[in-house]
Amino acid sequence: MLMSASDRPATLFYQANGFRVLTHGKHVVCAVSAEAIPLEALRYWCVERQEAYVSPELATRRLLGQG
Repeated sequence: MLMSASDRPATLFYQANGFRVLTHGKHVVCAVSAEAIPLEALRYWCVERQEAYVSPELATRRLLGQG
């Protein structure tokens, strides 16, 4: 069965001021909650870990080693 781009997560390269799409998709997965984050709603990520986060609270938890 073929999957459309909307069915699978995108692969991104996170940079300090944005991100580059490596593999097209409509969302990425939060590294802490595993929740799908639509690309248009993506605001929080870690360049060093190359991870996305759904909220600033979850990003802080991960960076403090609690997630």
